[in-house]
Amino acid sequence: MLQTAKNVPVPPPDEILMGENFEGWSDALRDELLHGMANTQVGQKLLSASERVKVWSIVLQPGERIGFHRHDSDYFWTALCEGRSIQHSHDGRTRRVVYSQGQTRHVAFAPGEYLVHDLHNVGAVSYTHLTLPTILLV
Repeated sequence: MLQTAKNVPVPPPDEILMGENFEGWSDALRDELLHGMANTQVGQKLLSASERVKVWSIVLQPGERIGFHRHDSDYFWTALCEGRSIQHSHDGRTRRVVYSQGQTRHVAFAPGEYLVHDLHNVGAVSYTHLTLPTILLV
């Protein structure tokens, strides 16, 4: 699924759009978004890095959240277990996402496009996934 700032598609069946235009966002959450717009740490722990790819892990306990971070290069993520999250995106959308073990999603951006979002584990168990941004060499 292509997720971009200018061309956000209809969410796939595992995503439910819960709100648009910052509906239900607190002032504190909006303020955090402004501070997270430049945060390119797309995971909690950098496991590996090369000239072409980085491997980030995210492990969230029930109720735990990782703050806003910016994806501005093509990437993919893989869920290592089942989980549920709520995500707020820089375009003002709020989505509920359900993950299945092994689920992988590839995201591509046109020049100048990006995605800024947070990730809140709203499931009853720990949720883990890997995020791998790629660097295109020209």
